[in-house]
Amino acid sequence: MKDILGLTVLAWPLTLSVLILLAFVVAMSIATGYAKRTGRNKWRWGLIGFLVVYLPIFWDWIPTVVTHQYYCATEAGFWVYKTPEQWKSENPGVMEGLTTQRVWQHDHAGGGDVVHINQRFDLVYKKEGELFLHRWRWQRKLVDTKTNETLAQYVDFSTGNGFITSPDIPLKFWMQNGYCYGGRDKAIKFGELTIQFKGVEK
Repeated sequence: MKDILGLTVLAWPLTLSVLILLAFVVAMSIATGYAKRTGRNKWRWGLIGFLVVYLPIFWDWIPTVVTHQYYCATEAGFWVYKTPEQWKSENPGVMEGLTTQRVWQHDHAGGGDVVHINQRFDLVYKKEGELFLHRWRWQRKLVDTKTNETLAQYVDFSTGNGFITSPDIPLKFWMQNGYCYGGRDKAIKFGELTIQFKGVEK
């Protein structure tokens, strides 16, 4: 069953692309044929045939790309508000006493997921979506649970089928965009910073 589902996922973009291409060819052939029979402008009617197929399928593609780029430019990023060294200097001797487990515990709170790194630090994950124009907002925060201070934050945006985490096959596969530009690298940097706060593993 999994093999069949995997083949379906792989074949779907090609199958849909062929069907859309055929639809363009048929619509434009009908439109230009009508123009030729009636003495009308073939280029104009060919364009009409193109738009008849394009608009119902791709009307939201460009607005989605523009909206995604806007939010990537204005809200996405990776910020470090306090480095491990700064935190250690403000809390001498505390880091050395923190312990962590191989598998971190998870909870749900405030509309998001909370991962307990150790006695002092939590990772807070929050997903918002599906927002307008197939957009999703992803936020990760490293929080000092004693002071409720955010030490670092990572925000990213995806479009399409929710960061490609849904088991559903995306109908409009061309809308899939998992990260903002450079977002994957920023996510890695956030993870590397988080590891520095984990403490000693039990």
